[in-house]
Amino acid sequence: MGAPEETAPGPAPAFLEGPEAFSLTLTLGGRYAGGQEWTVHPERGQLVARVQTDFGGVLPELRRLQTSRMNPRTLASLHYAEGDGRGRAAFETAFDRKTGLVTLRQGRDEASAPLTTDHHDPVSLLLWLRTLGGDARTQFTAPLAGGRALVQRLPDTEVAGVAAHAYFLRPGGAYVYAEQAAPWRLLHLIQPTDFGPVEASLSLPAARAARPERRRSRR
Repeated sequence: MGAPEETAPGPAPAFLEGPEAFSLTLTLGGRYAGGQEWTVHPERGQLVARVQTDFGGVLPELRRLQTSRMNPRTLASLHYAEGDGRGRAAFETAFDRKTGLVTLRQGRDEASAPLTTDHHDPVSLLLWLRTLGGDARTQFTAPLAGGRALVQRLPDTEVAGVAAHAYFLRPGGAYVYAEQAAPWRLLHLIQPTDFGPVEASLSLPAARAARPERRRSRR
């Protein structure tokens, strides 16, 4: 099975070479709205990303835990789970290449469909965007369980003085800003919500201090 769509060769972010951890601060209208902790590491031939979001401040206190298991080469999703971290996940998708089925479970409801191509989940899609390295195409799609994400390349910009590639995702209307140079970090995310656009920003000074030496990129 191929990747979601052929892309130009891109960089090799740090998470493809070893464990990675970083934090994002959430804001809504410029006011504190919580925090998000990312950890990415290889495990038993897979790449595992765990994202814990703790909403607070001007938003109701709520925790969301997302876990994505991916193919370490293509970053295609193998399994995705989302819940509050206190029990069984409220939503799961499993991509079983042996049986050729994709299975979706939400609460007590479960459904299966033929698995005809590789898919992304909400977490693997963000990590995949980091690897594109400024793909010259202005628009492309990425299959998701139950639909497709339309990715629109926006003009390059800067985030807190750091050069960034910018993407707009539909449906959902989210914006993603990824660093142009090593280690190709997620710098800034904007996600529309019922409360308004929630922004997630990387603490750049803290991120630099955590990585005094940068790995050389693999081309």
